[in-house]
Amino acid sequence: MTMLRLIFALIFINFQAFGQVTESVKLPKIGYTNVDIVIARLPESKAMQSQLEITKSQLEKAIDESIKEFQGKADNYQKTAGQMTDIIRADKEKELENLQTRIQEMRSKAQYSLQNKQQQLMAPIQTKVNAAIQQVGKEHAYVYIINMDGGEGTVPFILFASSEENNVTNLILQKLGVDPNQQEESIKSEKSISTPTPTNPPKQPANKNSKQ
Repeated sequence: MTMLRLIFALIFINFQAFGQVTESVKLPKIGYTNVDIVIARLPESKAMQSQLEITKSQLEKAIDESIKEFQGKADNYQKTAGQMTDIIRADKEKELENLQTRIQEMRSKAQYSLQNKQQQLMAPIQTKVNAAIQQVGKEHAYVYIINMDGGEGTVPFILFASSEENNVTNLILQKLGVDPNQQEESIKSEKSISTPTPTNPPKQPANKNSKQ
């Protein structure tokens, strides 16, 4: 019995010691936020979207004008191809093919131009948000601040949070001069240039025996 009591006493002492060690070790303070939500609430984000809409409209207008030019020349070709010589008909078909190629190139360049402009406008906004996150982290003694959303098509870094205690989104917004109590703006996804696809250049009419 004496030995059994000694064993239980040793176990009790070990548990007490483990509890004291656990209490003395402080877990790192980790905060989390959603950077996309923060960016969407900024006035600079709304201004960026407005500039992108203007650029998008200008690019689409230029493409639409080229498509109208193509369609007009294609219609004229269909009406007059029977009266053309083979050489003139080939020249007109080549002209239509070149126009179609130019439209496709304009469309690709417009998409790249819009994406590039968005990146340029977004860069200073991201820098400003990152600076605010750094300040909040230092002022509130966070070891880490994690982004809940890794971006479109990715899995969030945080899948579950038991409470909102370490959600620092409002602190970041306040640091950026935004009232967290205002109604949140929906995050606008990047818009792509969408234009009608021009029809294929008309083929040389069959059974036409025009003289050269």
